[in-house]
Amino acid sequence: MADRETVFTIEATLVTFGPGAVDDVGYEVARLGLHRVLVVADPALEATGALGRVLDRLTEAGVAHSVYDQIRVEPTVASMQAAADHAKGLDVDGIVALGGGSTIDHAKVANLLATHGGEILDYVNPPIGGGRTPPGPLMPLVAIPTTAGSGSEATTVAVLDIPDLQVKTGISHRTMRPAQAIVDPELSATAPASVIASAGLDVVCHAVESFLSVPYTERARPATPADRPPYQGSNPVADVWSARAIGFGGEFLRRAVAGGVEARGWMMLAATMAGVGFGSAGVHIPHACAYPIAGMRHEVQFEGYPSAFVPHGFSVIVTAPAAFRFTYDALPEKHHEAAHLLTGAPAEGPDALPDALLALMRDAGAPLDLETLGYTEADIPDLVAGAEKQQRLLVLAPKAPSAGDLADLFRQSMRRA
Repeated sequence: MADRETVFTIEATLVTFGPGAVDDVGYEVARLGLHRVLVVADPALEATGALGRVLDRLTEAGVAHSVYDQIRVEPTVASMQAAADHAKGLDVDGIVALGGGSTIDHAKVANLLATHGGEILDYVNPPIGGGRTPPGPLMPLVAIPTTAGSGSEATTVAVLDIPDLQVKTGISHRTMRPAQAIVDPELSATAPASVIASAGLDVVCHAVESFLSVPYTERARPATPADRPPYQGSNPVADVWSARAIGFGGEFLRRAVAGGVEARGWMMLAATMAGVGFGSAGVHIPHACAYPIAGMRHEVQFEGYPSAFVPHGFSVIVTAPAAFRFTYDALPEKHHEAAHLLTGAPAEGPDALPDALLALMRDAGAPLDLETLGYTEADIPDLVAGAEKQQRLLVLAPKAPSAGDLADLFRQSMRRA
């Protein structure tokens, strides 16, 4: 076993959670020793009063601030570069991100490039980008999510769309993890049902994928601790966070979509929990498949989104039933446990988890298949090619998929009754 990993790491963002928690932002920013911050914000939050509330608390704490709100709902290289260029021109010592996962991801990349320079593709994960490692720490980032879900406030990754390649991908490094998360259920109260459904299904998939990732002891030992990746495979501590998030998804997502503010709060907490879990263990096949699904089609518009594209949670969940049927024989007992956590009922067999996910998707009003997202069988070769570019994720699957396996997964996900 000398060539196998024997060590895993757990890192977690500091979290302040609860109704009214957003009012702690001035205290938390001052506690971090920050004096001049850039607030990266979803432009829609000015109308809700959330942005003004944050700015007032910063002013009361004596923290100077400016606002950048040119956020694209699905980040692209261009939109992230614009945010980074803006940040580079400022004399700030920290960043506050207020919005959904897209806003927080813009803030992460702006922080990275403002601190260390370079181009976005220098840092994007290979084989798409150069995989450059940030040479040192970034400015402290305080993340304040406003949806019941992405978990970006607790993770090391920022996801972006590269239209020229028709694929989504990511930048991931431990230095990109926010220093502080402020999770306030009241901030998600006005989000449309479809946004809650997409984000919440992303939470569930984060948690299930990390719970069912390859055990860390089956990964190769890195040459040095610095070479240990953020996503290391399942381990006993990550499993605790992931399992709790799966249970919350099964218990609260349906009510959150229906508008329950308390349920939305629990889903926001589940997102943070899942972020801690997959931030250590990682995600795999559904997320690898999601990147070309979201990158190749921008034709369907969902309620609550400003333009036509496939929201991340929907792109992730649509292949998850087929993916977990494929991985079942690698970890059958853990698949049974994940299904039980989702449903609260005894669960056995390869269809238990896929059936539980499909039931949750139907109840949340999510698209059930690729055809609904504008795909046909003719697109499968390109979808496979896009998924295969996500090797940093596919290596975490408990059962490695071949190109033929991925084609089968897309085919099974093409059309559902």
